[in-house]
Amino acid sequence: MPLVPGILLCLLISIPCWLLGKAFPIIGGPVFAILAGMIATLFFPQKQAAQAGITYTSKKILQYAVILLGFGLNLSEIARVGVSSLPIILSTISTSLIVSFLLHKLMRMPTNISTLIGVGSSICGGSAIAATAPVIQADDEEIAQSISVIFLFNVLAALIFPTLGSMLGLSNEGFGLFAGTAVNDTSSVTATAAAWDGMHLGANTLDAATIVKLTRTLAIIPITLALAIWRTAKAKKSGSASANSFSLKKVFPFFILFFILASVITTAAVSFGVDASLFLPFKTLSKFFIVMAMTAIGLNTNIVKLIKTGGKPIFMGACCWVAIAAVSLGMQQVLGIW
Repeated sequence: MPLVPGILLCLLISIPCWLLGKAFPIIGGPVFAILAGMIATLFFPQKQAAQAGITYTSKKILQYAVILLGFGLNLSEIARVGVSSLPIILSTISTSLIVSFLLHKLMRMPTNISTLIGVGSSICGGSAIAATAPVIQADDEEIAQSISVIFLFNVLAALIFPTLGSMLGLSNEGFGLFAGTAVNDTSSVTATAAAWDGMHLGANTLDAATIVKLTRTLAIIPITLALAIWRTAKAKKSGSASANSFSLKKVFPFFILFFILASVITTAAVSFGVDASLFLPFKTLSKFFIVMAMTAIGLNTNIVKLIKTGGKPIFMGACCWVAIAAVSLGMQQVLGIW
């Protein structure tokens, strides 16, 4: 039973972090969990007996969280409402990936951190990072740093965007698209849209923003598959001895196939009259698993090193964030929505 002590440790730390995330949704449970894990490590640096379970939680339970996330996606609902937002979604995703790639080259930033920040900014924050990290074999410190950067700009978006939208004269539809495409994480999208609805009684942008955000989530599928193929091609091209034993099968994100299956099951069940609320426990468990995984990542992270190396990732995150917001608003102008 070598996994039990580490999994139990992550579970015990995760429960209060989960509750704090419910109380402060702008910050969210995953951020509390990373911080709690890093602080716990400062006081209990010797954790060999729990290490196997901590590693299992940071890797496998993270993948289970992504699989369960699929139960929150009703593909027919996304097709009905979310397709109209595709031009903006594709533009913002492309913008973030291009900006992160250019800054990666210009600032000579580590490939994994650049990839995680680019994907996290463009798709769905922590969930996208959770799905991408196993494919590119990112270590826990890289994941923690990326999540921290995404969190910073989630908070800023939730505080700034509702007022900014009012100053720009956005319609309710326009702000729903803006929140759904320019805010990183689902919880922050709902917080931002809820703030707008509070300022504009009867606006009801929350549902629209959430559907746009869930439509963005589907980009996890092609992104992870493309990264798996890219890693395979890069390993083969290097010609090193280790590359000869490297194959697509080793890095292929098979858990994404289960993510797709979960989405199809939800869609089919709802189409046959099953109440969508039946799948809420799976969505809730997915979110809790992410909190558990972030706790494990925090336990494996050196907070001092994280702070010392944080300047460039924060700058990259800021550039991605500003570029996505600008493109989202610009595309609305082009499409005549705003």
